[in-house]
Amino acid sequence: MIRFENVTVTYREAARPVLSGVDLHVPEGELCLVVGRTGSGKSTLLRAVNGLVPHFTGGTLAGRVLVDGRDTRTHPPRELADVVGVVAQDPQAGFVTDSVEEELAYSMESLALPNAVMRKRVEETLDLLGLAELRNRPLAALSGGQQQRVAVGAALTAHPKVLVLDEPTSALDPGAAEDVLAALHRLVHDVGMTVLIAEHRLERVAQYADRVVWLPGDGGAPVAGAPGPVLARAPVAPPVVRLARLAGWEPVPVSIRDARRLAGPLRDRLDDRPDVPRSPGATVLTARDLRVRHSSVDALRGVSLTVGEGERVAVMGRNGAGKSSLLWAVQGTGKRSGGEVAVDGVDPASLKPGPRRAAVGLVPQQPADLLYLHTVRGECEQADRESGRPGGTCRELLDRLAPGVPDDRHPRDLSEGQRLALVLAVALTPRPRVVLLDEPTRGLDYPAKTRLAGALRDLADDGHAVVLATHDVEFVAEYATRVVVLADGEVVADGPTAEVVTASPVFSPQVAKVLAPRRWLTVADVADALEEGR
Repeated sequence: MIRFENVTVTYREAARPVLSGVDLHVPEGELCLVVGRTGSGKSTLLRAVNGLVPHFTGGTLAGRVLVDGRDTRTHPPRELADVVGVVAQDPQAGFVTDSVEEELAYSMESLALPNAVMRKRVEETLDLLGLAELRNRPLAALSGGQQQRVAVGAALTAHPKVLVLDEPTSALDPGAAEDVLAALHRLVHDVGMTVLIAEHRLERVAQYADRVVWLPGDGGAPVAGAPGPVLARAPVAPPVVRLARLAGWEPVPVSIRDARRLAGPLRDRLDDRPDVPRSPGATVLTARDLRVRHSSVDALRGVSLTVGEGERVAVMGRNGAGKSSLLWAVQGTGKRSGGEVAVDGVDPASLKPGPRRAAVGLVPQQPADLLYLHTVRGECEQADRESGRPGGTCRELLDRLAPGVPDDRHPRDLSEGQRLALVLAVALTPRPRVVLLDEPTRGLDYPAKTRLAGALRDLADDGHAVVLATHDVEFVAEYATRVVVLADGEVVADGPTAEVVTASPVFSPQVAKVLAPRRWLTVADVADALEEGR
């Protein structure tokens, strides 16, 4: 169905090709997972399937890409629209209508399908992805995860033979991600759809994949094969695979079920993870009875939160639970319908922009909104000036989060992960007392997330308070000291990370599921315990 024949892609003024000598065949009715480090060319590979590379992006494509027998060199994206559906990393960038139902119908209108067919497919998709209650909602009023489900639905209604998805679960809560991936799995098995997915949260997707393609980057040839053997060699692998490497399991499992069948001897070697209580320092952030109302929707209904120096708090909950509304209300520029916020005794809403940045730094879900200069160097230098920090401070932070980003590169030309790293560096440059991050791991590979965790841990150790809203349970397990769970705008759980996440199969990380009833959260924790036991 999809065939790459000796494909090399080089962008204008690039020092080397982003893809080199790619030979790949994805047959009909297969779910293929593309993995690799941030900037390794995953998005380029996906965009080449429907001709966006090079017809839209520019650059040079050598070799040939065939989709259902059509050569993308002679068939631009509009001539592949009936065959290939695409869901990009940023769903908002692809929306062309104002409401959920209109967006689901748009791709079918473009293909001139009959009204009766369109109506039937819209209803099917609403049910398939759990969007029925949102059908009349404006797209702008949806949470990031809800927008992502709409984007997937808009691609599905056209019934393409090939579906290409770039980070399709990055903004979805664990339950919604499972629903979307299960729906795709059904389409692959029941109707023979071919699905190509690039994803960093491999713990969600690997178990569904028939094949994995690993892009090593730096012009290296891709490695393709069965998920277990390929992920066992790749530097980016889900926790269950890294646990298998540590324990020496063969064959390498990619699902929790298969791992648990092999984990008995390892569980017997481990005692329960010791709980090390961490006492927060003096209170930095206080929020009392926060209320936020958007039109007829109560996003927050009396939420109270106290965060002390050195605390690393993760705010979790399903899409639309009120996580982003909480962060914006705390930051001071977001809407509040009621309640009070104080950072070191001062309401951020009462501060001018400069002092507010020093009090509270917020990285939003759409980080590119904060970038407005033409080069990475310009953004870093401006961040240093605005924050009154020594020259090179922002650049040093960026190198720590995403090494090797060129100074002269335009921020729009960066990968999603590199762009997020730049925004994080800009936001962290003033070393704000309270750091707020909304889905900070979107687009980041596992090594980049580990570097981010290290940077935020250093901030917390220096007395800053860090609050992040996220659906990334693995990052929470590695980083957070405390978890707050929201549901329908209210706090339903608040406690130490191990206590909260292991109490729920939805929020529990892979290692905890494999080693249950032993309470272990990360591969690193297990490795340390085994080393101490020798």
